[in-house]
Amino acid sequence: MSETLSTMLPLGTPAPEFTLPDTISGRLISFNDIAQPSGTVVMFICNHCPYVILVLPKLLEIAKAYQAQGIGFVAISSNDVENYPMDSPALMKALAEEKGFTFPYLYDESQEVAKAYDAACTPDFYVFDANHKLYYRGRMDNATPGNGHPVTGKDLTQALDLLLQKKETPADQWPSMGCNIKWKK
Repeated sequence: MSETLSTMLPLGTPAPEFTLPDTISGRLISFNDIAQPSGTVVMFICNHCPYVILVLPKLLEIAKAYQAQGIGFVAISSNDVENYPMDSPALMKALAEEKGFTFPYLYDESQEVAKAYDAACTPDFYVFDANHKLYYRGRMDNATPGNGHPVTGKDLTQALDLLLQKKETPADQWPSMGCNIKWKK
């Protein structure tokens, strides 16, 4: 596990477009397919990362609660599955079905989408406003494996609450911390 911080793409950046296969449905899904008028969350996750495993139950709870309020969610895995077979599309689908994902879980085989988002780690969160401009990026909260902090989702939910209230972006935004994206050689 290589602890990595997210790169903090500049706020206001337009959402990079993508069309990727959804490992759950088998359909091709684009940003516009999941974008919602209230906002959209794009998250880079994977199956095997201990940081993702730690936050996944709370993340699923947050997604369900905010989808009910009109926020779109999508998860993307960009890891090299040749060297990290636990992140293969078949196992992505199995995890999504086992955990009851309420959002698509897309596979970025070429890793071009991760590069377009300047994604660096898993988990890495990007919240876009109604105009598809970056409103928040960074961590879900300050919990990491072994640090003893509870998984609350407070940073991500604060951003989503402010977005829904059409208020200014949160002043304090901290990078996410997690396993580095497993880039192909």
